[in-house]
Amino acid sequence: MNAETPKAAELSLPQAFLLLATNDKNGKPEVPLFALRTTVAGAILAELDLLGALGLQGKYVRATGAAPQTDFQHELELIRGKSRPRTPKWWVSVLDSRAEVQSVYEGMASLGIVEHVGEKHLGRFRPVRYPHKDHAPGAALLEKIEAALSGAPADLEAPDSEATDAEAPDSTKPGAGAPDAKPDAKPVSKGPDVRTTVLIALLQAAGLLGKLFPAADLTRASELARDYWPTRAAEDELRLTRLAEEEAATL
Repeated sequence: MNAETPKAAELSLPQAFLLLATNDKNGKPEVPLFALRTTVAGAILAELDLLGALGLQGKYVRATGAAPQTDFQHELELIRGKSRPRTPKWWVSVLDSRAEVQSVYEGMASLGIVEHVGEKHLGRFRPVRYPHKDHAPGAALLEKIEAALSGAPADLEAPDSEATDAEAPDSTKPGAGAPDAKPDAKPVSKGPDVRTTVLIALLQAAGLLGKLFPAADLTRASELARDYWPTRAAEDELRLTRLAEEEAATL
């Protein structure tokens, strides 16, 4: 890995998820495309939440006054500019798109992490794939996740980012980059540790964690996917899509 390539801890959650959800050799997604799109949408919300750019107040997602540096500024402004607040599931459905997935892939391609392969050539369309070009970031992510899954269940704890209007009027989370964070606050500010935990929840929501770590106990990971609001929203949307597909198959 050269000096220009981000380490695993520096990847955004959508990048980290897509990297692990993509076959490193042939560049094909390891999950159905609908699961890929929906989970990336949840990962975008989680990324903005951990950056302190938005949060959950009651049932609705609200942008905060924070203006962190992010690759998802367009998505943040979309949420900030909405005339009335919407639920996490509503935003997952809005951000669920092929364009969002491709944008994240192309961002990693520009960093040299994956390679853009396939395009229209001599009148024939070849599907675009993104095989890994630099295998170090993916290997580092797998190592971090394996270490987390092999630890005590208490080591895996979803970020406590859900706040009520009375507790957090601006949806700001304790320890989310604030220098005067309380010592007993949950570890939202610990960057890589919390991100690894959220990444585990995203992989579980997409049905990919068991494929990557077949020997792991997935009970706690399932709880994480339900407990953290962005992954819970993605999981709920995926459940509805799967039910719809099952019903369509019986007609």
